[in-house]
Amino acid sequence: MRAVDIIIKKRQGQELTREEVEFLVDGYIKQEIPDYQLAAFLMAVFFQGMSFQETGLLTRAMLNSGSLLDLTGIQGPFIDKHSTGGVGDKITLVLAPLAAACDLTVPMMCGRGLGHTGGTIDKLESIPGYRTQLKNLEIKKILAEAGYVIMSQTAELVPADRKMYALRDVTGTVESIPLITASILSKKCATGAAGFVFDVKCGSGAFMKDSAQAEELALSLVKTAASLERKALAVITDMNCPLGNTVGNMLEVLEAADCLRGKGPADVMEVTLRLTAHMLVLGGICSDVEQAEKLAARRIADGSALDKFLLNIQSQGGNAETVMNSAQYKSLCTETALLSPDKGYISKCDASKIGLAAVTIGAGRARKEDSVLPHVGIELKKTVGDPVEKGEKLLVLYTDGDRGKEQALKLLSGAYTFSIQRVERRSRILRELDHI
Repeated sequence: MRAVDIIIKKRQGQELTREEVEFLVDGYIKQEIPDYQLAAFLMAVFFQGMSFQETGLLTRAMLNSGSLLDLTGIQGPFIDKHSTGGVGDKITLVLAPLAAACDLTVPMMCGRGLGHTGGTIDKLESIPGYRTQLKNLEIKKILAEAGYVIMSQTAELVPADRKMYALRDVTGTVESIPLITASILSKKCATGAAGFVFDVKCGSGAFMKDSAQAEELALSLVKTAASLERKALAVITDMNCPLGNTVGNMLEVLEAADCLRGKGPADVMEVTLRLTAHMLVLGGICSDVEQAEKLAARRIADGSALDKFLLNIQSQGGNAETVMNSAQYKSLCTETALLSPDKGYISKCDASKIGLAAVTIGAGRARKEDSVLPHVGIELKKTVGDPVEKGEKLLVLYTDGDRGKEQALKLLSGAYTFSIQRVERRSRILRELDHI
């Protein structure tokens, strides 16, 4: 078997066998197949696509390229959630402790932010002392104590994904649906979860800009997961406007704490409760979504979800007291308000421009090697549907001195659109796809 023959076969749009897919992945990990040949294969997949069967084979080969998380002795059910990323998306920070408070066990491998979307690992590492690089024994201990763990990818888990993603990043093949699916699912399956809920973001602040793209990715994730004998469901959610009222690492952690105290923005709570409810149904805790949403709401109200959040922070080495004091962190930054030039109603709050403004001031990264500033960010005072007077605050920019401030304000000044007519707030939940 030769790599070049497999590349040509895929270039011609033919379906690959299990042996061919495994040959490529295994050979690449062992450095028997060079970067230039795998790059050619990735480009062939980008243009020709893959069937659900092939995508499943690729996912399994990537999954088997390293070790799997050993959860022996830890009580399940193990259910995970994955978001495709968006601006102000702090759902994981609220959902993981909430699901744990409802008796699910949640092992989560998360990533860092890149481009205009934030990363869960960056947000959590803004908490002083919080550790995400964990060994297997630590992971099991934290799961047993807190009911959930959030970890970054290790060298042992799915090394094929790490190598292949780096190659995709420099060869223009990141946006391939089969390659995205295999990357997500290989990492998620490596943590031992038996079921997944996928939050596929759609809109200006998401990687999937329109509903057709989002539905294609959602279907690919759900059907490929089923081929790997995992239960799965996808929820497509609106990401044309930032989620919640904050964008930036520590600001989003503080807002997550507010959510767990029952004081969170309505859109964050809507998405969190729905996704958690689907996890509870997949895990057999509840029989239907309505019952599950009520259970999740009770766990917010009785404080048990907040307790799980604080316990996890302590278990992963963080200072839990810091997430309860927002004034302390805002005082570290320079505050600049953006004032409304018009009177009326907010009809658009462009997530893409706000996300890029956050990157400009250091809350995100343009390149993988960039560092982030944990305390800077944006606090929205007005969002879609809100009435506003001329001269009223639209948002507050928290910067490290003047770093990136002027460029960010230029982006932000074009993020808002106004209407003289009342604007209706719409549900963030656009569509739900099950595993059939």
